[in-house]
Formats: sequence, structure tokens, C-alpha cells
Amino acid sequence: MAIINTGLLTKGLRSEFFQRFGTVPTFYQDLSTRIPSTSDHETYRWLGTVPQMREWGTGRVAKGLRTESYSVENLKYEATLEVDRDEIADDQTGQIRIRVAELAERAATHKDYLISRLLVVGTAAEAVGYDGAPFFSSSHVSGQSGAQSNDLDAGASTGTSPTSEEFKAAMKSAIAQMLTFRDDQGQPMPLTAGGLVCVVPPILYFTALEAIQATMLNSTSNVLQGIARVIAFPWLTDESTWYLLKTDGVIRPFIFQDREPVEFNTLTEDSEEGFLREKFLYGVRARYRMAYGYWQYAVRTSFVAG
Repeated sequence: MAIINTGLLTKGLRSEFFQRFGTVPTFYQDLSTRIPSTSDHETYRWLGTVPQMREWGTGRVAKGLRTESYSVENLKYEATLEVDRDEIADDQTGQIRIRVAELAERAATHKDYLISRLLVVGTAAEAVGYDGAPFFSSSHVSGQSGAQSNDLDAGASTGTSPTSEEFKAAMKSAIAQMLTFRDDQGQPMPLTAGGLVCVVPPILYFTALEAIQATMLNSTSNVLQGIARVIAFPWLTDESTWYLLKTDGVIRPFIFQDREPVEFNTLTEDSEEGFLREKFLYGVRARYRMAYGYWQYAVRTSFVAG
């Protein structure tokens, strides 16, 4: 049987895949710190904080650092399309090529999806950060910091759906909370209200935009205008919960542990699958891991009735 070359049997398909892969808008680069990985796991030694500057006095005073740490194992991911040989021969409209382009989109946004999963489960007992507490918790303690919380509630007059003014108030509380965090020596962390990103479910997107970008709210000058970017993650389904992230630190709220980048491969007419089963395979593969970084750079807020 003659095979109609739709472009799926050539190296050009790989080029098309990565061209689409490279043009898909993604956000993980801003929300995570990329750490190249050279083994099956990496151990992150969050050694507390560096000492505050002091007068020289009689000379240097070396201070030991805390040894909080945790290990993150790399995971392997894949997605594979199986296409019948006859479908390739009969494809007159490029439908299979479109599916491969969609595969590129899914591969490109997978890291954003993983971040959304870390956000959603961040209060669970097993979702621990480097300090051993859940990433979003009211009992973060490190050295002399005292108990600290990055899990807040905010009032909403109509159930759990906030107005723009209520979102603005919640935003002010979240920023204020972040700026009060202390390090393991009990000293205020040198944080500023810069590099802020609001990650919201789609239903809160325009509410957040208005709260942050409007010049005036309720005939009052909006002091929060332009203070943060707003990102809507489609995988966030809790319509009453959003997240404030700080993304301009050396370590960001999440770590992208990069072991092996996305690969695109095919098994077509010259493969065993193609010869015996007349099935062509188009797949992606990668090894990496998304993990929690600094909890101090993330505040979770849930709206409650009241």
C-alpha cells in the first residue's frame, strides 16, 4: 500500500513540534527557579539565612548556618499518540498534524500544570516544604523566627465570591503578611512589594484585574494599581482561593529541577510497530520535577462568607 506523505513521516514534523512548543505562552519560568539536575535526585540544603552585617569590632565572627534540607527525586513524564497507518494515508486535512501540535501545547504547559497541583495540595500534611511543615501553613517555624502563617482567610460579602474591593483588601493583607516574615535568626527578611504575581482561578481573573489595575475603586484612588501581575490557571477549580507569589528572589516559590528536556520521537513505517501492527507512534518524553521553594514567597488566601 502506498503511503501518502503528509509530512508526518519526515524530520519536518519534529521541527514543527518544537516550533509550536517554543511559542506556547507559559509561566513556570517566572514562578520557579531552574536548578540543573545531574542525578536521579537532588538534595536542597536550605541553610537558614546568611548573617546580618555587623561592625567589624575585634574581627570577624563566623556564624554557623541551620541545616534544614530535603531531597527531591526526578520524575519521568511521557505522552504518546498512536495513529493507524491507514489514517495517515487517508489524512487529507492535516488532522493528525493538528493533534501533534496539540501534543506540543500539552508538553509546553505541563510545568505550569505541575505548579497548579503544588498550589492546590499545598495545605496537605504530605505537601511539606524545606521546614517540614505543609507549604501553606499557620505553623511555619525556623530557628528563632517564631510561628508564622502564609495561609490566610478573607471576608466576602456574597458567599465566597469577592467584589473587586474585597479582593483589593485581601491583596493588601497578603502583601502585608509577606512583608512581616522573619528569618531563622528572628530578623525581618529583606522583602519588598516587588515581583508580585497573583495566581487565580479563571472565575476570579477579571475581579483580580480590576482590583489591581483599576485607577479608581468605589470613587477612591487605587493604591494597588499595577502592583502585581495576574495569571489565571485553568487547572485551579476552587473558585474562592488564590495565591500571591513573589518572583524576584534568588530562590522563588517553586523549584524546577531540570534533568532531561522534552524530547519528541516517532516510530513509523520502519519500526516493529509499523510493520507488525501498522501503528505509528508519536511521543514526547522528559525527566524533571517541580518542587516547593521558599514558602515565604507564597501566600494562600481563601475567601469565606462574612
